[in-house]
Amino acid sequence: MRNLKKISVIGMGLLGASVTLSAKRALARSRIVGYSHRDSTRQKARQYEVADEIADSLEAAVEGADVVILATPIQTFEDYFKQITPYLKDGCIVTDVGSTKTLPHKWAAEHLPRGVYVGSHPIAGSEKRGVEYARDDLLVNARCILSKVRGTSAAAIEVLDGFWSKLGCNTEVMSPANHDRIFGMISHLPHMTAAALVNSVSQQNIKFAGRGFIDTTRVASGPSNVWTDILMTNSETCTEAIEKLVGQLQTLQAAIAAGDAQKVNKILAQASQKRAKLIQHKIDQKELF
Repeated sequence: MRNLKKISVIGMGLLGASVTLSAKRALARSRIVGYSHRDSTRQKARQYEVADEIADSLEAAVEGADVVILATPIQTFEDYFKQITPYLKDGCIVTDVGSTKTLPHKWAAEHLPRGVYVGSHPIAGSEKRGVEYARDDLLVNARCILSKVRGTSAAAIEVLDGFWSKLGCNTEVMSPANHDRIFGMISHLPHMTAAALVNSVSQQNIKFAGRGFIDTTRVASGPSNVWTDILMTNSETCTEAIEKLVGQLQTLQAAIAAGDAQKVNKILAQASQKRAKLIQHKIDQKELF
């Protein structure tokens, strides 16, 4: 970690700016550089002092960096890989904070030097967006997945493991395909479900919603463009996840329609017990509260 003299983050939204703030706090010997293609965002980033330096060009942000982190919408990654390649110094590591991993690895293999890229996915965020909501503790006790394929540099994995750990994350390594299968179910499906639930209720009736409805649908407030990118870059798993959810709903629907209270109770009790175990596990791991 002592050798990371310059760390650059491309994209100054909530997560990107939280990464730079966290790195400023945790890595005093590193120079933390941020960049956004929007001048207005660069000005805000300077105002909130989220990095040691806010670069005015992609070249200035990337040149000489030891680590480059993409914190932009996933479908911009391929173009960014093409743009940054001429400015990468030897030994630079490129990663990201994206919620899907299979396509980024494919694009990296096509456009980046061999062994440069490692996928990262810090499981942290908010339904809010924008540099003004960035926090230097957003990543504390968050899980961060590192994704690798054959040919991924073991040294780069080691460096990023140290980097995310310094920011407060608990890291785990897996393949991009396994990552996308898991998070298609536990992250992408909940967002799709929350959106469908909100859209199932009329504008006239939704005003009567209580805390339960609001808590259940919180993630539907996330930025639609970011979530469109996530779903479209994990489309196969997302469609399979929807099929599984529909199957569960149809089983419950059939039990209710048949007046089978015992089966309805069994389904609800199973879910309650399963969630209780999840919450206890998260508390034990210090990933909640």
